[in-house]
Amino acid sequence: MSNDSNPVQFELMPGGHLNGQLRVAGDKSISHRAIMLSAIAEGESNITGFLEGEDTLATLAAFRTMGVNISDPKDGKVTVQGVGMHGLQAPDTALDLGNSGTSMRLLSGLLAGQDFAVTLTGDKSLSTRPMRRVTDPLALMGATIDSTEKGTPPLCIQTGSQLNSIAYTLPMASAQVKSCVLLAGLYAKGETCVTEPAPTRDHTERMLQGFGYQVQREGSRVCLQGGGRLSGMDIDVPADISSATFFMVGAAIASGSDVSLEHVGINPTRTGVIEILRLMGADISLHNEREVGGEPVADIQVRASQLRGIQIPEAQVPLAIDEFPAIFIAAACAEGETVLTGAEELRVKESDRIAVMADGLTVLGIDCQVTDDGIIIQGGQLQGGTVNSHGDHRIAMSFAMAALRAKAPIKILDCANVATSFPDFVTLAKTAGLGIQIS
Repeated sequence: MSNDSNPVQFELMPGGHLNGQLRVAGDKSISHRAIMLSAIAEGESNITGFLEGEDTLATLAAFRTMGVNISDPKDGKVTVQGVGMHGLQAPDTALDLGNSGTSMRLLSGLLAGQDFAVTLTGDKSLSTRPMRRVTDPLALMGATIDSTEKGTPPLCIQTGSQLNSIAYTLPMASAQVKSCVLLAGLYAKGETCVTEPAPTRDHTERMLQGFGYQVQREGSRVCLQGGGRLSGMDIDVPADISSATFFMVGAAIASGSDVSLEHVGINPTRTGVIEILRLMGADISLHNEREVGGEPVADIQVRASQLRGIQIPEAQVPLAIDEFPAIFIAAACAEGETVLTGAEELRVKESDRIAVMADGLTVLGIDCQVTDDGIIIQGGQLQGGTVNSHGDHRIAMSFAMAALRAKAPIKILDCANVATSFPDFVTLAKTAGLGIQIS
């Protein structure tokens, strides 16, 4: 469904509401890490709830290319025969990671410690994304990685470098950079430590411990010793809170909505969207809270409510960084002004999410002002129109939910990459009551 030459458009009828019990796609971040760590573990790992999206399948294909026996995913179930820390084989071609920035940034760290050279490539969008944020700390550890003059892919990781441990302070709050350095630290001499300026998702640390690898966490600092081993395990991937967010926002803004989202991961480093929507007045409740494989999960119920504009707390920004396109739709439907600051990271995602969302909101009749590190949105009445998602899956799905409060039909261009994170989005959205068609 998704490639640079295959245009996909969403067409949406205005109005309606969302209802029912829904199970959204498996968590993308956890699915990536499940394949990566299972591949370098010793023994068999069985994964359930795996997201069969294009990004995670790119990670799976990369490890198959490096000699790892991985079953074909079926109904979210995958079996990986781990080869151990030093069992990966040199690929006979570049590893094409499609649109997946997570794959490229995390694999850069993991592969920097191998005894073979490898090149990482991606599609047109990924080839414009900044990679110095991972290649710079890896260079400090002794890795040699070539990129373009702009610091973008392809990344050519050279062989023959023994990695050294470092104590690295992240210049920005980024789970991908933190994970990259920690994965490289598995292959480094001594203790590697990462200090982050604000909390970010901690799936890598949790999963490493699940595989039996000791990780020390104290405040904002995470450390591990190189040279250990991982043991195969069973992994139950919870539903992705980022995917659940679209339906949370849709239910919150559309009168008469009442949605229950099942088995959603509520890792405290990922729940910023719940806190932000609650501050806006959303009616959100958690049920059946439990822990599965070291990750907290719950069923999330959302009922329609009147939202109000707020000043979004900067402390919540890193905890909701992927969910802001949908939060912008909530802000457009809220009474009053919503102000976001401290969100520079949104400018280097699959698109410049601040600029692209502002353009789309303006098309739909919403008054908004872009700032250096955020946006100011005046709540109002969404109109109809044609919005360009610029190939960004989260923007496409966010504007789809905007149709619930629009006065006229909405057309969304360049939606093929929805398959990267949520291949069943359209089917599930129709089931819940959204008037959406693919053209």
